[in-house]
Amino acid sequence: MTPPGLSRRGFLASSVSAAAAGATLSAKNTYGDDRPPVTNPRATSFDQRVEPNWDERLTVSVGPKDADIVGTSHKAVQAAVDYVGNLGGGTVLLQPGKYVFRGAVHLHSHVRLLGIGDDTFITKIPSHSSKLAADSDWYDQELTFAPGHGFQVGDSICLRAKNAHYGNPEVLKRRLIARSGDRFKLDEPLKENFWELGTPTVHALFPLLTGEEIEDIAIQKLTLDGDRANNENLDGNYAGCIFLQDCRDIAIRNVTAQNYNGDGISWQICHDVVVEDCRSTNHAGLGLHPGSGSQRPLIRRNTLSGNHIGIFFCWGVKYGLAEENLCDGNRYGISIGHRDTDNLVRRNRVINSGEVGLIFRPERGPSFCAHRNVIEQNTFVNNGGDAAATIDVQGGTESVTIRGNTLEETRSPAQRVGIRLGELTKDIQLTQNTVSGFANDVVRMG
Repeated sequence: MTPPGLSRRGFLASSVSAAAAGATLSAKNTYGDDRPPVTNPRATSFDQRVEPNWDERLTVSVGPKDADIVGTSHKAVQAAVDYVGNLGGGTVLLQPGKYVFRGAVHLHSHVRLLGIGDDTFITKIPSHSSKLAADSDWYDQELTFAPGHGFQVGDSICLRAKNAHYGNPEVLKRRLIARSGDRFKLDEPLKENFWELGTPTVHALFPLLTGEEIEDIAIQKLTLDGDRANNENLDGNYAGCIFLQDCRDIAIRNVTAQNYNGDGISWQICHDVVVEDCRSTNHAGLGLHPGSGSQRPLIRRNTLSGNHIGIFFCWGVKYGLAEENLCDGNRYGISIGHRDTDNLVRRNRVINSGEVGLIFRPERGPSFCAHRNVIEQNTFVNNGGDAAATIDVQGGTESVTIRGNTLEETRSPAQRVGIRLGELTKDIQLTQNTVSGFANDVVRMG
């Protein structure tokens, strides 16, 4: 029986680029030369460029009962992901139920992870920690924990220490794959020295879903809860409800990410990531974190609320589009800065921000700032304190267009500013904006 939502038409519609996540993408037949297009593709050994559009692909179900794999642990979900991924791709269907993870699920290329919305609820164990009871060198692939640690084989861990040579913090993520007493083997070598003089500790902290150097995946119709009240903080450079590193062609749709003591959805050096119709709420860090070097993110129709920052353009995020999102009750609605150039932010609604609606960060000088971005047709209502600016363009930001936006303040004018331009900013074009209820509509510093 084909589960709901797994028809051929539905599968195709769910993908990153109108082909199924889990299917090998067909070639565009634009080689730049005179070869004829591929009109009747066949499955051919080791050819991943062109493949038939199959009516059905592999689906493996996971759930508390009546599933191909019965279980609600990260091990059960990982087993399904590995099985489908090793056979070239398809869908892992998570049936209704509560899934409690002791470790991250590591995703595979060409695999779609599909749930049943609010009925598929994924959370994690409360974090706990241990000191290391012995030194481990950079070439080691094992650790010794202090007695009473509570860790198990299969767990994901986060190692924290001060660098034994320079004193800077070290953070490392690994999985425990074998054990003798309090000694554990790791899935990968340490590659750093973890010596007792650096006061190393190990923590049950990890993203719920993660991937590294993968492509063509989809995550859909899941509820992810980080159990923020019972977990330590781990920032979005390492974790989140979803954390991706060095990936491409990713679709995240109709996902709820909530209550992580860190970020909601974070992707670092990931290209052509689509995040649509998601909710990312009540995180200690960032609702959506298009991370360093990420090219062409598409962020559309999401609700970001109760976070430190709703949408955070990190470092070198370029050619992105953020539109029709609701940023409500974050400390900062939208933040853009370090070499985040050539992005379009339009038709978003940013309301009730604690500090500022949209900030262009000052960074370290003009060469580091967010140039050539367009901010248009957004609505900003009641953002910041008595002396705040709703749109605050700081540092040496240049060549930014702010047009057709509506900025409203319904509380009181106080010392509030609609748009504030820093003294080092250049070529900031303000056109056709409607500003009302502020003490000053526009302030140019210096």
